[in-house]
Amino acid sequence: MLKSTEIRRQVAQRLRELFPRARGWEETPDAKVGFQPVDLLVKFRLGEHEQIMAVDVVSLGQPQQIRAAVTKMSEIRRAMPAAYPVAASVYIGSQSARLLKDNNLGFVDLSGNCYLAFEHVLIEKEGKRNVRPSTRPLRSLFAPRATRVVRVLLAEPSRPWRLEELAKAAAVSLGHSHNVVKRLEDLRWVERDEAQRIHLGKPADLLQGWGESYTYRTNDIASYFVPERVTRKLMADLARALTAEGRRYAFTLNAGLSLVAPQTRLGAVHCYLEGDPAPVAAALGLHPAGEADGGLHLMAPYDPGIFYGLLDKAGLKVVSLPQLYADLVHYERRGPEQAEHLRREAMGY
Repeated sequence: MLKSTEIRRQVAQRLRELFPRARGWEETPDAKVGFQPVDLLVKFRLGEHEQIMAVDVVSLGQPQQIRAAVTKMSEIRRAMPAAYPVAASVYIGSQSARLLKDNNLGFVDLSGNCYLAFEHVLIEKEGKRNVRPSTRPLRSLFAPRATRVVRVLLAEPSRPWRLEELAKAAAVSLGHSHNVVKRLEDLRWVERDEAQRIHLGKPADLLQGWGESYTYRTNDIASYFVPERVTRKLMADLARALTAEGRRYAFTLNAGLSLVAPQTRLGAVHCYLEGDPAPVAAALGLHPAGEADGGLHLMAPYDPGIFYGLLDKAGLKVVSLPQLYADLVHYERRGPEQAEHLRREAMGY
């Protein structure tokens, strides 16, 4: 993780690049405005106007840290109304960006995203991926068993849960469920009511956090040649063979999406299944292939929680919508777009 001083140095350089016509550029590190420390105070002139930026370096651009930064920067703005507060981090995602925009605050990150709106200036660049991804702060939250709890909450986002109910549904111990919920409370993604029932307050934030920390490649993938064009018949034949053996399965990625949103084109079939895929593939007359050449990809789940909340579509099993979203986020070129469409149109948050 970059140190705050290095983030500050790179952000200062980034700001100079964003304002190549600025004159009288001054930088004051470790300044103070009122009672608040300011990592970097920048003064410059654009035309006849003097502009002041108060930069607050946030080592992690996660929503929890950004919420704390919003409080601090609001106090800076009250103490120095002429200053435009700007949050700076290695990466500021869409949820964090929205928090800052909603509070009329700017941001700059080292991944190429920024939002600066003051006087006659509007500079907005978003959609850049994290150049230095680090899931360490969220590692415990999105570890294999912990995602069982996450998945259960996201599958029924409006349901209030007692801790015991949540642990039972997620098939984890009461203590493990408590630890995950405590982490979610720290991030302000869940809250408790007067009866101590757990409510998921920010499902979109939790879903995005999981998506950023997970890739479907965490699962072992065995690929197979398909002699003819990939069709729904292949999916039905596979499901029939797995059901006959009493093995759990669930379609995901484009195969799963094609069952949830029928207009989706079926380019390849990805399917989770319990146990060794080789006997099933042999029964279907399929031969191993490299992933790039295969039309059927059988995946051994990184955790059995993947089978929680399966959907039944036209007699075929599909992973839960949160799992489908998480799988799609890092899949091929259109995966992120398909994931967001699924979230907006089918998930409701």
